[in-house]
Amino acid sequence: MKFACIGEAMIELSTGGPHPVIGVAGDTLNTAVYLKRHAQDFEVDYVTRLGSDPFSTQIREFIAAQGIGIGAIETSADRIPGLYAITTTDDGERSFTYWRGQAAAREMFQCEHGADFSVLERYEGLYLSGISLAILPAGMRMALLEYLRGSKQTVAFDSNYRPRLWESEDVAREVIAAYWARADIALPSLDDEMALFGETEAQAVTRFSGYASVGALKRGDAGPLSLGEAVSAQDYPAAERVVDTTAAGDSFNGAYLAAKLAGGSQAEALAAGHACAAHVVQHRGAIVAV
Repeated sequence: MKFACIGEAMIELSTGGPHPVIGVAGDTLNTAVYLKRHAQDFEVDYVTRLGSDPFSTQIREFIAAQGIGIGAIETSADRIPGLYAITTTDDGERSFTYWRGQAAAREMFQCEHGADFSVLERYEGLYLSGISLAILPAGMRMALLEYLRGSKQTVAFDSNYRPRLWESEDVAREVIAAYWARADIALPSLDDEMALFGETEAQAVTRFSGYASVGALKRGDAGPLSLGEAVSAQDYPAAERVVDTTAAGDSFNGAYLAAKLAGGSQAEALAAGHACAAHVVQHRGAIVAV
């Protein structure tokens, strides 16, 4: 399997411990890392755009050190990576502060003559999120959608709704709904779908039953709900403690995709995703050291 995750890699400043920690993360990058860790025989690349500054170099080196390919990373001479800071409460809930106005990833796929998605053609599968879309210009989002509609590649998607990144709730709802309709593997979080579409859990499940995708509705410690395929009831043990919920959904996605794309059953993929997320939330930061 040759797979690519598309999005924005950022410098991460974690302030929840006794001393601030500087790392590298980003929602789709987090998923790429956990996907690679659970499927060592997969060829996983990361698709983004970075600058030519020292922080961009640090990001490239970090990605490569995770065993993830960097050959599809574009470079902007006059832009830099985004930065975000994580603040966590005593119960592990997190909030973010972002500095990403000059982020090079906002210019992904842009070339002299418009949009160029040829870099994606080498992959059998692609993963992206609502954050991947929110940082792109409106025209680029729709050009990417048209490319994906014409492609036979397996597309996995997570809305990962962050209201402050979008022009408006209406725009976010329209764009994300269009990408859900294209997705082969849907990995929504219940909280995001309720916030964006104003739905109850039952309404969200009903809406996703109208799509052709298979996947999981992530519900935190309640465990995932299977989408597109019936699965017998199974236990999803909660984490023994919750330190930091950053990347809980991203890590679930990575482990789920690894199991599902390797030919595992839906039940096995759901269990793998939940177990990975339960492990990750017991540690600070998005990417847990191995």
